[in-house]
Amino acid sequence: MDRAEPRLSRRRLLKGAALAAVPYALLPDPRAGAQTGFVDYPLAEWQPASGSNYTVSERPGDYAIDRVIIHVTQETYADTLAIFADPQKKVSAHYLVRSADGHVAQCVHEADIAWHAGNWSYNTRSVGIEHEGWVDRPAYFTDALYEESAKLTAAICTAYGIPRDREHIIGHYEVPGTDHTDPGPHWDWVRYIRLVNFA
Repeated sequence: MDRAEPRLSRRRLLKGAALAAVPYALLPDPRAGAQTGFVDYPLAEWQPASGSNYTVSERPGDYAIDRVIIHVTQETYADTLAIFADPQKKVSAHYLVRSADGHVAQCVHEADIAWHAGNWSYNTRSVGIEHEGWVDRPAYFTDALYEESAKLTAAICTAYGIPRDREHIIGHYEVPGTDHTDPGPHWDWVRYIRLVNFA
């Protein structure tokens, strides 16, 4: 049985022609607007940082990603999201992990450069993960936080071929030129790297 070809209406033809005439540079960024729900890590919730707090990029094409940097917020989960959303703060991270249950929020796409390390070279080559808590309060480093963060780090390492070791999964305090001490002396690196490798 022959099917008739569907006919395009004049209106649809004109609309398509008008869109084709728009220069590509004027079209909206496909990651913006309607794509706000897009996350790189399927278990994350999208909680966007202000566009004033990170650099748009096309990583790993623009910059190779070869590090994961572990941070502790020195703030609550809610306050950290508010800071990242505030265009005056000039800071962000790709992810934020909540202490109580390990819930993961993604604030910056991995392709973009979050401003988390205090060192441009390390920002361009890393994915930054913030953890709710304070460096001197080990009670914030819950089993759920460690476990869910380790799953996230393992997924990032798999995506970019990053070795799951302490040379490539580092603390903020290990970034050259930093004055930060996080994740601090109570962060259990042996446990964390083991969890990342078992994830």
